[in-house]
Amino acid sequence: MQQKNTVIAGALLYASISCALLWPSQDAAAQIGSRFPSERKVVIDPVTGTPLTFLTSQAKGDSKIYQTHPQWTADGQWLVFRSNRVAGEAMAVHEATGVLVQVTEGGYAGMLNLGQSSQTLYFLRPVPGEKPADGKPSPRAMQAVVVDLATLFADSAAGKLQPAAHYQRVIGELPAELEAGGDSALDADEQWLYFRVGAKQSAPHLPPGSKIEAAFGPRGMGAGPTGIGKISVKTGEFKHVVSVPFQVGHIQTNTWKPGELIFSWETGGKSPQRTWTVQSDGSGLRPLYPESSHEWVTHEAVISKDEVALAIMGHRPIPGVQVAGPADTEVGGANPGQEAAWGNAGTREKPTGLAIVNLRTREMTIAGQTPSGSGLWHVHGSSDGRWAVGDDFSRSIYLIDRKSREMMLLSTGHKTTARDHPHPTFSPDGKKIQIQSAMLAEDGKSMNICIVPVPESWLQGQAQ
Repeated sequence: MQQKNTVIAGALLYASISCALLWPSQDAAAQIGSRFPSERKVVIDPVTGTPLTFLTSQAKGDSKIYQTHPQWTADGQWLVFRSNRVAGEAMAVHEATGVLVQVTEGGYAGMLNLGQSSQTLYFLRPVPGEKPADGKPSPRAMQAVVVDLATLFADSAAGKLQPAAHYQRVIGELPAELEAGGDSALDADEQWLYFRVGAKQSAPHLPPGSKIEAAFGPRGMGAGPTGIGKISVKTGEFKHVVSVPFQVGHIQTNTWKPGELIFSWETGGKSPQRTWTVQSDGSGLRPLYPESSHEWVTHEAVISKDEVALAIMGHRPIPGVQVAGPADTEVGGANPGQEAAWGNAGTREKPTGLAIVNLRTREMTIAGQTPSGSGLWHVHGSSDGRWAVGDDFSRSIYLIDRKSREMMLLSTGHKTTARDHPHPTFSPDGKKIQIQSAMLAEDGKSMNICIVPVPESWLQGQAQ
């Protein structure tokens, strides 16, 4: 998030960077496919000894795709990320060589969606040339766009780039009345692109008698109604998926199972019921993990065909109990969620930690939890079911062996002053984790794209 710490302090659940509208600067000269020299370097973590591969190392405003979405291209060779190397445009970095390539032209809005069976990139962006009335924020007509990354990378390597239209195709346009935006997500079969829609589109589809939820918590967010819509990537046809009486956030798909969606009730903090799931035809709407009022659930991420990881936070002091030491200092200051207005949620009077929910059996298990401090915050796991990973308020990365329940501090020193949090995400092969880190930042804020390996000793133990 390109925000100061005072803003970060109020944003435990709300990843505003995933919803930001981004346009290129007027003087941006680089076109789609432009190449930039490698910045790749390996740094040894001074505390844990873990070799960290920084795929970017300059202060260029980098940030990774949110951990709810794929990070690697379908061939496993490139990672796509946000950057200010060309203002408002997305970049890709080749993991082995460090070569950087611009992969959008004309800007994008919100989430970047990588195909997992084809070398493609999907996103929304405002219709070019259209501006809000009187310069005020208002709904915008949006385009759904797909980029042919395979052709783009090949032409970029050959030095034979074509105009942007050769690589980017507009799938269809979404009228302003839909209020389309926020997180978008690509279905597993790459047939539909999902996105949030506003009250005007959602209200008529609510069941009769639905109670419209008001804002919840001190950030004044969470009010409904909103919903989810989808656009066909083949025909540009729009269809309504579901309406809910609250604010939809963090839409994601099960990238192993077509037609299955996960989303959240977004309040900017504790939600009455954070996690939800629904099918692409609108059926099967239900809470993913039914939570209690004392539970602070956040940062859910689909990690395999049948599983979703989420954090049950243990970051707040128990009212009336004074505890001296690191547990107090690690959650204070610039870290969010301490406001009394959030109620009694988020303390360790009840079980907390990195939870894994099975979509089929609905059973939940807790894979692990830090002994003190904030507890695990942004979480993910390997698709083979072996590993889980999470960060905490100190921006440290913890790896969990789900079989033995052993947990190790994998990497630290990523700076609490950073503009955003590490957001660890496992690679498809389960052998490495992508994070964003301010470890190299002279200003303590600027972030870079970094790969953290699962230790070889743990991988060998898995083989045995």
